[in-house]
Amino acid sequence: MGTLVKLVEKERVYLPQTFKISVWSKLKPYYHELVKRPIENTAALEKWIADWCELNDVVGEEFRWRYIRFTCDNEDEKAMESYNYAVQELSPRISPYTDQLNRKLNDSPFKEELDTQTYFIFLRSIKNDIDLYQEENVSIVSDIKMRSKNHGRLFSKMIIKHEGQELTIQQARKILEDADRPTREMIYSKINARVREDRDELDSTFDDLLQLRHQLALNAGFENYRDYKFQALHRFDYKVEDCFDFHQSIAETILPILKELNLLRKKSIGVDTLRPWDTVTALTGNRPKEAFQSVDELIKKSVQSLHHINPLFGEVLNIMNQRGHLDLASRPGKRPGGYNMPLPVSGIPFIFMNAANSIKDVRTMMHETGHAVHSYLIREYELNTSKNLPSEIAELAAMTMELLTMDYWDTFYSNEEELRQAKIWQLEKVLVTLPWVATIDKFQHWLYTHPEHSAQDRIQQWRSIFYELNNEGVDWTGLEHHIDCMWHRQLHIFEVPFYYIEYGMAQLGAIAIWRNFRQNPQKAITDYTNALKLGYTRSIPEVYEMAGIEFNFSKAYVKELGDFVKKELERLLF
Repeated sequence: MGTLVKLVEKERVYLPQTFKISVWSKLKPYYHELVKRPIENTAALEKWIADWCELNDVVGEEFRWRYIRFTCDNEDEKAMESYNYAVQELSPRISPYTDQLNRKLNDSPFKEELDTQTYFIFLRSIKNDIDLYQEENVSIVSDIKMRSKNHGRLFSKMIIKHEGQELTIQQARKILEDADRPTREMIYSKINARVREDRDELDSTFDDLLQLRHQLALNAGFENYRDYKFQALHRFDYKVEDCFDFHQSIAETILPILKELNLLRKKSIGVDTLRPWDTVTALTGNRPKEAFQSVDELIKKSVQSLHHINPLFGEVLNIMNQRGHLDLASRPGKRPGGYNMPLPVSGIPFIFMNAANSIKDVRTMMHETGHAVHSYLIREYELNTSKNLPSEIAELAAMTMELLTMDYWDTFYSNEEELRQAKIWQLEKVLVTLPWVATIDKFQHWLYTHPEHSAQDRIQQWRSIFYELNNEGVDWTGLEHHIDCMWHRQLHIFEVPFYYIEYGMAQLGAIAIWRNFRQNPQKAITDYTNALKLGYTRSIPEVYEMAGIEFNFSKAYVKELGDFVKKELERLLF
């Protein structure tokens, strides 16, 4: 290894190589020049587009670094101020210029002479953004970004006290996996009680976001934020009705499999009634022990696993580590969750997560590395849209990487029994993910098409959807107060609304690729890699087709994939 990944940062053509984004007065001249520059032929238009894309890359990378720094340490006031300046001062000033540039391109007589295959996605996105842009929404978007941060701020401060220790929620959840039943119930209750302490502020935060988003939609001529957001997310390849089909297919085909698995779990742990804190136990036997003892060990073993799939994949993670582009350990003051942040100028992305030495961290690491590899493979594209991936494509890369590497988790578990249990855990999570995705997505459809709802309406609707899509044999009697706060923990509802069903769509795609991998490993990996290399230069169905799979949510197709996972689980279980 060591020769596969280029370390040279993309050379700038339009902006000075040493240019740093500081205040608006230093940045404005470049936007102004692009707006005023005459475009006299097709070659001049292509040069203008390239310069604009370079500016977007440089600005985008700077904004992303500011986000990374404050999420790594919510107590870093300087990092917070820097991010706030980008959101409150720079972004609102950039937006009107972006609209002018969009319109300048759309009105250019040379637009029709651009290569259709190269520029189709780009031009479609530009036209879509023109249709959505409203000047009065610029300040609202800024307000939304600032208000939505409150979710991460609250959760970053949540501490659970247990046996004299102060634990982050991520660390407390790990105890659930190994504890006896009374301790599981106690920890589960402590976690939920801690979330409930901030329930009023979380509700207030969401109420504010709901009204801001609804106003955003009204200003843009939509009846509701759901319809506005579908267009804002550039969902050209499927409709609202397809989401409803997904919800129904999951309810009818995946829940019955989960019910069967929970019957097995009840028998395994010897209980008559399965309670929510029991669902973290192994289906049979014991959970695998700690997968690693330190972050360094997590990185080393992850590189080894990835290298078996494709040496390039392991090398990407290795280089990220050398560059200091990994922040993996859980600690107080750090924002919860995990993400991969593409960095279009350097070409080497950044992975953020909250590792607590559990099997879940292995899955998260592989997931985020899937995103990172994807970012690396498309780093040379010039057009921003080719690198700004729709989530249906981005999550396909990440969720597939979890499954492709699974056979090589012996780097984490040299004991065959522990490796078997790790695979069982992973495949169960693949299935469990689907109804939860459907739950969150269906809830958001209701939230934003009923913007005048009361807090009590919201509770009732959440319970109704939860029971409908989580009816897998778990007894929630007397625990309704826990159910009521479960949606508050879903960061996506607060920070990136409607970015969630993509996980379910991509999970189905990942299962299909993994099925192909079982039949022909080398071809499946080649097809997967070639699909990632497309970036967003083709439609979502075309990218899925390149990967050798379908973009399909029908009951028959979902059942086919669910049954495949069930058979693989049975092979491991029995």
